[in-house]
Amino acid sequence: MEPLPGIRIRRLRLVGMERSYDVDFTANLRVRNLSVIAGAFSSGKTAVLEFIAYGLGAKRHPRHQEVLRRVRSCLLEVELSGEPHVIERSVGEPSKVAFVRRGTLDSKPTSRAESRPVDPPGAPESLSSLLLSHCKLEGVQLREAPTNSESRTDPLSFRDLMWLAFLPNERVADKNFLFENDYMRKHKLRQVVDVAFGVHDDRAVELGQRIQELGGRLNRAKAELAAARSFVVEQAPTALDGEPTPAVHEQELADITSQLTELDRRAQAGTDFAAQLRHQHKDAAQTSHRAAAVLRDCETQLQRLMPLRAQYADDLLKLGMLGEAQQIFDPLSVTTCPACLNRLSAPPTADNGHCSLCRHEPTAPAGRLVLGAADTGSQTGNNRVDVAAETRSTKARLKEITTYIDELGASLAALKLRAENAAVREEEAAAALDAATSPSVSPFLAARDDLHRRREQVLRQLEQAESAVKLREGLAKRADAVERHEGQIAHLREELARLGDASHDRDRVIAKISGRYGELLRAWRYPKVSTPFIKTDLTPFVRGEPYQEASSGARTLLTLAWQLAVFEIAVEAGAAHPGFLMIDSPQKNLGHGGTLDAVIADAVTIDDFYHHLSLWLADRGSRAQLIVADNSPPPLVESSVVVRYSRNEARPPYGLIEDETSTDEEAEADA
Repeated sequence: MEPLPGIRIRRLRLVGMERSYDVDFTANLRVRNLSVIAGAFSSGKTAVLEFIAYGLGAKRHPRHQEVLRRVRSCLLEVELSGEPHVIERSVGEPSKVAFVRRGTLDSKPTSRAESRPVDPPGAPESLSSLLLSHCKLEGVQLREAPTNSESRTDPLSFRDLMWLAFLPNERVADKNFLFENDYMRKHKLRQVVDVAFGVHDDRAVELGQRIQELGGRLNRAKAELAAARSFVVEQAPTALDGEPTPAVHEQELADITSQLTELDRRAQAGTDFAAQLRHQHKDAAQTSHRAAAVLRDCETQLQRLMPLRAQYADDLLKLGMLGEAQQIFDPLSVTTCPACLNRLSAPPTADNGHCSLCRHEPTAPAGRLVLGAADTGSQTGNNRVDVAAETRSTKARLKEITTYIDELGASLAALKLRAENAAVREEEAAAALDAATSPSVSPFLAARDDLHRRREQVLRQLEQAESAVKLREGLAKRADAVERHEGQIAHLREELARLGDASHDRDRVIAKISGRYGELLRAWRYPKVSTPFIKTDLTPFVRGEPYQEASSGARTLLTLAWQLAVFEIAVEAGAAHPGFLMIDSPQKNLGHGGTLDAVIADAVTIDDFYHHLSLWLADRGSRAQLIVADNSPPPLVESSVVVRYSRNEARPPYGLIEDETSTDEEAEADA
């Protein structure tokens, strides 16, 4: 079955630092034909549509304060030609790059995300080119001056095509709905409609240019595919042989892990009988460790006390020398004259107030001699060192230390013997345990070693399989590009062969759109409807007047009818349209928002609008998707409401950023 062309919106996810905010447009894993986003004013309905447009390449995203505070990236899950993809863009400063990967938001990524620039849109690797390729419009060039064959051309952008897929609130009922105030945009809108329906001028030339452009891309894609195949064949010859997938090796790895666990359990159960031996070995090991620790402590004390004993012995020598010095150099024992060195007949005395040696008068008090004062320090001699007492004290301490060292030395041999015996008993206990358990454990050890070898082998095979998968994915991606370009070229050649008169074809398309436009107004019971039609320049008319002349409520119906007419005819004719349409505020000026147009609001009910959508979509299957943001949709479409924002904390969800409430906003305003 040929894949469904176009784009369908599946899910929107805004990712924040703490949580994500999702809007789901699917039911039973299939895209809903009609999805309604309901809720109060300023609750985030419009932001949902704008974030979808941002995911599809719009330049800006909503910049509400709660969005900037909470959201970090925008993820949009879409179906491109029936295959799910995820488009990711960062939030904050509008990103210049989008990342696209195959799969869904909740599925494990099967391939690496592809980086696609947002601008320039005409680049082959841009996001716009990817989206346009699924709308059969890749490579389309728009002339700046259609009547001039030499006019400069600009590539069609998907943002241009979004004019036919997104009707924002500001364009609903606007008097410049068709960009009448901007000539270039109005001119481009007409070109976009013509291109979508394949009725633009110079179609043959344009198709030829597109075929030529796609032919160049096809040749480059084939060259890249051939180079990639050569690389794979050279670096990994088995990658193309359909070797086992990583899942096979992962399953084998899980089996080996399970076998190892079971083997350990059986080994433990098989050696339970040796519990007593293990206990004895444990006790012997503890005893050996304690004996070794006591021996270490004893040796350490000996090492520290030996220098201390030597120091005390040295102190005794010094005290002995001090005692001898006091006897040899006593200043009171003067027996020789210091001048002639002859022996004195009598010791020096104070004779009639004069020194008997030098005959000078003594300067000491009471005329006494002061010989020996430097040694004694005073006449009483209380500060003189008692060498004998110090010698006795030092000898006592030295004796104590020597006795303790002798005792430690005597016990050292016994401690060494005890430690050696404890080590021997530990070895004997270990040998007994090994002898008892070896016959039971050996088979398990051999099996365990074998399983570990198999595990390492499977890990290497898994790594090789994952590398092969990545190589095959790269080849498949390039092969898909070749196939896509070939299909596009074949389609364009068929279209070129079926070309008719462009002006005649365009008149026929405009007539169909105009007819549907009138049918819609009648179905919605537009008051006093007469001669509704769409002019060749796409301007909608009613009652013989252009839409700008109608009232505000009437313009709402006219712009809705124009947008829906283009969409419905495009879907029914299989035109190059994305296949989805987003409408914001279909009740504008009809009772919600803006100025109420009482005449139109009284004559038209929103039920008629949704009733037509339901009937038309019922016959479209999966070929069309509508997403409507409405304040108060009628009960008729209650089953199509995918989310309803209340702006009431008691009835969640409060809004799109549902954890940002009025309380938070008021607190911030007060701050």
